[in-house]
Amino acid sequence: MDPTIAFWASRYGKSTDGTDDYLNCPFDREQYERFVDELLQAQGVSAHIPEDHTPYFEACLPIEELARRGRETLRFGPMKPMGLADPRTGRRPWAVVQLRQESLRAQSFNLVGFQNHLKFGEQARILRLIPGLENAEFLRFGQIHRNTYINAPALLTPTLQLRAHPDALFAGQISGVEGYVEAIATGLMAGMHAAALATGGQPQPLPRESALGSLCHYISGADPSNYQPANITFDLLPPLDEATRHRLRRDKRARHAEVCRRALEALEHSGLGTPGAMPHYV
Repeated sequence: MDPTIAFWASRYGKSTDGTDDYLNCPFDREQYERFVDELLQAQGVSAHIPEDHTPYFEACLPIEELARRGRETLRFGPMKPMGLADPRTGRRPWAVVQLRQESLRAQSFNLVGFQNHLKFGEQARILRLIPGLENAEFLRFGQIHRNTYINAPALLTPTLQLRAHPDALFAGQISGVEGYVEAIATGLMAGMHAAALATGGQPQPLPRESALGSLCHYISGADPSNYQPANITFDLLPPLDEATRHRLRRDKRARHAEVCRRALEALEHSGLGTPGAMPHYV
C-alpha cells in the first residue's frame, strides 16, 4: 500500500480509542468514474446452484451490484467520503475506500464493505485501480456465500418457537437474523425459552420497545411472501409518540437516546430486565 496516497483517519475525527481506525484510499472524480466503468464490465462467478434466484441481502450487497444500481450508488454507500479530508489537498475526496487493520502488526488489512462476486483475476485487476493499492498484495480474495434461512414469519412465534411444534425453537441466521450480536442474543433468548419450557414455565417475549423484542417481532411478523433477513435497526422499534417526535424533531441523537431510555424502562416494567429476574423466569 502506498503511504503517500493512503492516509489514516476516522470519519469526522471520531475513533474508538483515540487513534485513527481506518486507512483511507481517496479517489478524485476521474479515478472514481474509471473504477465504476471497469467494475461494470468485470466478469462475475457463475452461480453454483443452477437457476438460483435467491435475492441478495440488501444490507450487504456486492460492489458490482451497487454499481449496476447507479453510478453514484457506491459513492453514497461503502465509498462515501463524508467526514474525511485528503491530507494532500485538505479537501474531501470524491470517493474513498476504507481499509481496516486485521492484526496488531498491521500485516494485513480488509476492504470495508467490499464484498463481491467477481472472478479472482478480475478482483485483482479492479482492486488495483484503487489509489494507493496499485501494487498491493492480496492474501485472500472476496467470495459471496448463500445464507439458508427459514420463512420465519410463517413458522415462528415472537418467542422463537415453531407454531406447529412449540417445543422446537430457532435462532440466529437460520431464522433470518443477521449479525453476530443479533445471532448471539436470539440464541440466548431461545435457550432461556427452552429452559422455561423444560421447567414447566411459559416463555415470554421481551417487550416490543426493546431491541431484541422488536427483532423477534420482525422475524415472526414480517410479510412471509417477501421475507428478508435483518439486523437490528432503530427502524424496527416502535416510533416515539407524536409529541416526543415533534419535541425532538431536530435532534436525531436525542431521539435515539429516548428510544433507548424507553426500552430500558419497558424491560424493567416487564421484570425480565432487572437483576435477579431471570432465575425465576427460567
